[in-house]
Amino acid sequence: MRRSSSPDDFAGDPRLKACGDDSNRKVEIHDRIRELEASIRETAVRTGRDPAAVRTLLVSKTVPEDKILEAFKAGVQDFGENRVQELIEKKRKMPMGLKWHMIGYLQTNKVKQVAGEVELIQSLDRVELAREIDRQAALKKIEKVPCLIQVNSSGETTKFGLPPGDAEAFAGQIKNLRIQLRGIMTIGPRTQDESEIRRAFRLTSDLFKRLAGKFSSAEWNILSMGMSSDYKIAIEEGATLLRIGSAVFGKRK
Repeated sequence: MRRSSSPDDFAGDPRLKACGDDSNRKVEIHDRIRELEASIRETAVRTGRDPAAVRTLLVSKTVPEDKILEAFKAGVQDFGENRVQELIEKKRKMPMGLKWHMIGYLQTNKVKQVAGEVELIQSLDRVELAREIDRQAALKKIEKVPCLIQVNSSGETTKFGLPPGDAEAFAGQIKNLRIQLRGIMTIGPRTQDESEIRRAFRLTSDLFKRLAGKFSSAEWNILSMGMSSDYKIAIEEGATLLRIGSAVFGKRK
């Protein structure tokens, strides 16, 4: 889990002191993060990849602020939220060093709250949304809003995202907007069948590689796929950004 700054840089922030250095929960989260890092490293090395090429963000949806701060103190910097209101509220209360990602479905009427406030919008999946991001960027004088195209690689009707076959045309439609396309995001199929999970991830990885030639290498470099239950397969299939929740924070209510 790489970061550009250390939680030590914010050691004087009173919000961090609330965590309590002797908290059993802190030890548990710290240990889970270290176990996750070791597992990611082992999987990457085993498949011939550089572990440093695989980043991790923690999915903090419904996670209490004290647990998020414990994870931050343990060295995590990137956090993902599904709901705009929860993201904004947490960002206002947390230290500046945390980086926030919008990973859930984004309504057009919520874009004005997110544009310029997050590290990355990972759920760009329709032209209407792209145009509203462009409009809000213009109003806020933001040159480019970093985004990922969300694709529905499993074809499940319960999931959002473009059909993979539509992604290239979609990217062409929005290329002149104030959007910096950084790559692709997908959610693995809801199944225990590893072959189905691998098929979906491989399809997404192939699409990512195919579109890479159409974008500058400095920008098109994020393949966001893999969660707590399937991140090892995602690493094996080329993921560069994992979205991990329960493996660190435990199961949500």
